[in-house]
Amino acid sequence: MISARLGFTAIVAIGLLCLSFTADAQQRSYRGTYQSVLQLTHRIEDRTDLFRNSLDAGLDESSLDGSRAEDNINLFVRDFDAAVSRLRERFGRRQSTAADAQEVLNRAAAIDEFLRRRPVDARTQQAWSNLRLQLNQLARAYSVTWPARSRVNPGTGTYTASRLTGTYRLDPTRSDDPREAAERATQNLPYNDRQRIGDEVTSRLESPDQLAIEVRGQTVTIASSRAPQISFEADGSERLEATRDGRTTRARATLTGNQLIVNSSGDRQTDFNVTFDPIDNGSRLSVTRRVYVQGLDRPVVVQSTYNKTADVARFDIQSGSDSPATTGGASSDFIVPNGETMVATLDEGLSTKSARDGQAFTATIQQPSRFQGATITGQVSNLQRSGRITGRSEMTLTFDTIRLRDGRSYRFAGILQSVRTADGEVVKVDNEGSVKDSNQTTKTAQRAAIGTAVGAIIGGIAGGGKGAAIGAILGAGGGAGSVYVQGRDDLDLNPGTELTIRSSGPR
Repeated sequence: MISARLGFTAIVAIGLLCLSFTADAQQRSYRGTYQSVLQLTHRIEDRTDLFRNSLDAGLDESSLDGSRAEDNINLFVRDFDAAVSRLRERFGRRQSTAADAQEVLNRAAAIDEFLRRRPVDARTQQAWSNLRLQLNQLARAYSVTWPARSRVNPGTGTYTASRLTGTYRLDPTRSDDPREAAERATQNLPYNDRQRIGDEVTSRLESPDQLAIEVRGQTVTIASSRAPQISFEADGSERLEATRDGRTTRARATLTGNQLIVNSSGDRQTDFNVTFDPIDNGSRLSVTRRVYVQGLDRPVVVQSTYNKTADVARFDIQSGSDSPATTGGASSDFIVPNGETMVATLDEGLSTKSARDGQAFTATIQQPSRFQGATITGQVSNLQRSGRITGRSEMTLTFDTIRLRDGRSYRFAGILQSVRTADGEVVKVDNEGSVKDSNQTTKTAQRAAIGTAVGAIIGGIAGGGKGAAIGAILGAGGGAGSVYVQGRDDLDLNPGTELTIRSSGPR
């Protein structure tokens, strides 16, 4: 009997020791006791509510009411609130880390910068000062710091290097698992919906292995091992995008200090928000993605951590393991100048009746003379046959490489401007929007590039290839153009069909 009691006592002691180790494992990520940090998170949540209420009332009575600036600060506050909630939730599960606290400070920095540039009423400023004191305590508890602000150097006009600039590689051990996030988000759905929606969430949240970012003032250039580089202005302006199905989406990129936020909304199937935050004094990058999926009541959020591998952006990372295969060992350079108009003829026929997604095609250049005889290679995508609902047959031609007569190959990007069949019939072309002249096309594409292209770069969360044409105009390395006919017929492009293409390689 005594032996049994001793055995039970030993088991209990071992269990308590394991629980102690579990609690201590989290405590090693912060200073102080569990209870003191728990109370701190509660104070931050309470003061966040007070600040938000003061800000709402102050903005309603200010000149910022109804302005773009009001939209910006409201977005900053929502993101900050989400980061605080995430910290609180992970702390409750004993999973909080310094990265969670750093994310709170990074999002708070956007608010802080806004209030420095656009002072609001005294009540709101006081509410923010009270909240900031609590955030300073959070920084000390987790041994993290507020992000430094980038600035223009007086007299020279040059910009202090942003901590965002660099090349990064994914650290899976510090990153959320997209599959686990999908399972948590869909656990209450019926089984058939859970499987389908879970797969969609997972595919939209898979992280690229590498990222490259360069920041010069408000101009951001970004690429990943999954999609080639684009450049855009992160000035907080809202840009409209037109999708093939006629919907209009809105994209916004905002750079505050060292924090970059990109938001795309208007189409539930492609809506997302992503925040890039340097952490650990710039040695790592935190990427937080929030996607909205049809069938779910709330967005799915995952955080990925990247280790900085270089202080400069290396935009050749698309040759990485998770990037699409390139054709024929093409050089990473572009030889055709941006804006060059080329005329080429199809070497083989393409039809919506028989073509398949990903099917390769070639076209021989006829003009200009210096490229005559060169061959453009590309792929077919987005095939749609005419039906009762759409009454429209459509296919998209994307361009990959150009092979010159001497055998040298280069990357090639281009926008399809017009198509004429061998018997002279003109086929309609839609370049991701309903614009007509080339100047309008360029402007529309530049406005639309941010949401679709960034969505593809960070994991295809903006609908996969829908933004291919837009990205190409900004030098993304791939071009596209939708060719279509209205009516009940298939779209048939016979050999010899003439393609007029405007090059869209890097400027």
